[in-house]
Amino acid sequence: MATTLTINGTQHAIDLPDGVPLLWVLRDALGLTGTKFGCGIAACGACTVHIDGESVRSCQVALADVWGEVTTIEGLGTPTALHALQEAWVSHQVAQCGYCQSGQIMQAADLLARIPAPTDADIDDAMQGNLCRCGTYPRIRAAIHTAAATLQKA
Repeated sequence: MATTLTINGTQHAIDLPDGVPLLWVLRDALGLTGTKFGCGIAACGACTVHIDGESVRSCQVALADVWGEVTTIEGLGTPTALHALQEAWVSHQVAQCGYCQSGQIMQAADLLARIPAPTDADIDDAMQGNLCRCGTYPRIRAAIHTAAATLQKA
């Protein structure tokens, strides 16, 4: 029997075993490859998505355990505009290899939803579970501050 999930505002009937991680549902069954596989043990943050607005590591959430609407990096902005975080990422040239960036952005979006004007300490605390092999942490922090300012003006 298929499980119905709402992902990025669209309902999908998923006919996979209940224990399949959400990460593989997104990437393999639905072709949403913006969510990355990094470690498989929720230690790197590359697979971060939102379920009902809360950031989660999709490698550790089984299909049967998805409790609400899923948002991936593909659903963060709109079809015609980038999210303020995505714009800030480009402006600050955050990405080097880019592999971790979708997870970084999704974690940052959760942070800004909870704390609209975060301090450096807030950012460091919220982002500590998202690893960047290229070490772009100062640019990540700057981009989050820029996005926060943009969202506050909106």
